[in-house]
Amino acid sequence: MTDDQLLRYSRHILLDEIGIEGQQRILGARVLVIGAGGLGCPVALYLGSAGVGHITVIDDDRVDLTNLQRQIAHTMAHLGQPKAQSVRAAVAAINPEVEVEVVQARADAALLNQWVPRVDLVLDCSDNFPTRHQVNAACVAHGKPLISGAAIRFDGQVSVYDPRDPDSPCYACVFPPDSSFEETRCATLGVFAPLVGIIGAVQAAEALKLLAGSGTPLSGRLLMLDGQRMEWNEVRVPRQGHCTVCRPASVPPGSTGAV
Repeated sequence: MTDDQLLRYSRHILLDEIGIEGQQRILGARVLVIGAGGLGCPVALYLGSAGVGHITVIDDDRVDLTNLQRQIAHTMAHLGQPKAQSVRAAVAAINPEVEVEVVQARADAALLNQWVPRVDLVLDCSDNFPTRHQVNAACVAHGKPLISGAAIRFDGQVSVYDPRDPDSPCYACVFPPDSSFEETRCATLGVFAPLVGIIGAVQAAEALKLLAGSGTPLSGRLLMLDGQRMEWNEVRVPRQGHCTVCRPASVPPGSTGAV
């Protein structure tokens, strides 16, 4: 670690639970962020500022004026630009040492199976159930931890799904793909601007904990926020024996333990 890095990350290094070893693991990590919108913006900014060595951002959308109310990595100067490129520029302005790779495409099964095996963990910041289930399936197939967040109106939720942990459910255990969920979007129902920042920050925190090997992850716990009451609720979510995605789960040899 260089003198500049020791200074930049000194507040992490001062934490006994992270220290130099944990920060070095963060510097050497590779993560995949699905979506560069309300959740993806704070996720990428916090991971970048913390020094995650390589961040791949997948998003096929462009910056629109309606995004600027909550998508904090984008600016007026970025209107019309691909969101993934806008996020890369925002991270570079904070920490030019971090390598941000842009994939300007929609995350489908083929693309995810190409990128998920290359990273240490995945953060799902997408805004629709089909994509979330495809991301989950890829993470289960390749034995990669998934930090999933969602936010709409004043309600948010976040959890960690870790296929390396035999007791951890996958996303499909909690939200079965054959169930009928009403698809809700910000464009029709709205979203409280700080809510995506709160949920995105929790996603980033869980990712950094996993990368540094610190603390207890949210595996097996679904954390829910009522933004109007500013009240957190937690629900224990066990792995489902009948899940069609992770039972039986095939975990690659040597993939257990800390990231």
